[in-house]
Amino acid sequence: MKKAIPLILILAVLAGVGWYFYGKYQSTHQPLVLQGNVDIRGVDLGFRVSGRIAEVLKDEGDAVKTGELLARIDKEPYENELAQAKAAEAQARAALSQAKATLTQAKADADLKRAGYRTEEIAQARASRAQAAVTMDNAQRAYERQSELVKSKGVSRQNFENAEAAFHEAEQRLKVTEANLRQLESGFRTEEVAAAEAAVGAGEAGVGAAEAAVAQAEAAVKTAAIRLADTELKSPSDGIVITRALEPGAIVQAGPTVLSLSLENPVWVRAYVHEPDLGKFPPGTKVSLVTDGQPDHAFHGKVGFVSPRAEFTPKTVETKEIRTSLVYRLRVIVDDSDGSLRQGMPVTVSLDAHPAE
Repeated sequence: MKKAIPLILILAVLAGVGWYFYGKYQSTHQPLVLQGNVDIRGVDLGFRVSGRIAEVLKDEGDAVKTGELLARIDKEPYENELAQAKAAEAQARAALSQAKATLTQAKADADLKRAGYRTEEIAQARASRAQAAVTMDNAQRAYERQSELVKSKGVSRQNFENAEAAFHEAEQRLKVTEANLRQLESGFRTEEVAAAEAAVGAGEAGVGAAEAAVAQAEAAVKTAAIRLADTELKSPSDGIVITRALEPGAIVQAGPTVLSLSLENPVWVRAYVHEPDLGKFPPGTKVSLVTDGQPDHAFHGKVGFVSPRAEFTPKTVETKEIRTSLVYRLRVIVDDSDGSLRQGMPVTVSLDAHPAE
């Protein structure tokens, strides 16, 4: 009996040592398992413009692709709005062309008045004066001859009066040509130059206002085009329609939900890890995931986010033993989701003790 006691003690010591090393082996070699839930993002889709719904093309459960047309509002009012905006733009552009033409003419007139009359115009005026002087001299000589002849009744009174009228007409024409020559030689008055420059300023202001009107009209056309495009509701991503809230014929304002989508990508898993194991989950760490419904089918992903704050274990994953434990939230991005993962589905996340590279 005495010999059996040391043997029992030796066996107990060996068992304790074995259990210690087994536990250490388990902690360093067995994969770390976390519990989490699938987190699939969704989006509520609505129109940015108001109107009557003309068509809803998708129903609940339908799969949709990025950019696919889902619903449409009656677009006729917005087509008319765009046509009116384009007409206003064309009118503004025509007004701008007219304003530029007016400015060009005003600048040319101002340049002329600043420089004075051209040499050719002055030479032409001098030639006209000389011609008028010669004509007056001839008319004067004819008039004087007729004056002598009428006294001796060598010509009729009518011929004398005609010669007299021609002389006075030539005399006045000479005065007109002399006045025109003096005006050309003295150039434009200061008031005329100032008025021409003021016309240029007014023309430039008119062009500026017309350009602003064109810019405003262009913006109105762009806005109308955007509003017309907004009559079509398109899918922002691949997904599945989970709610069809409104039907054709409904009058809607901008904003209310027409369809709700569950997005296929990205698919995330929310998992929680205790502080002692936090260092084993740096962002980018690869993990495998399985669901209760498909325990033999493993999905793969990587840690994309580690919360910087601790929180109490959520009720969806806690047990009575860890109800008051503080954990850190992880976001695992699933790389190979096949559409079978659903919102809130429980998931087991497995990670080797040494994170994969």
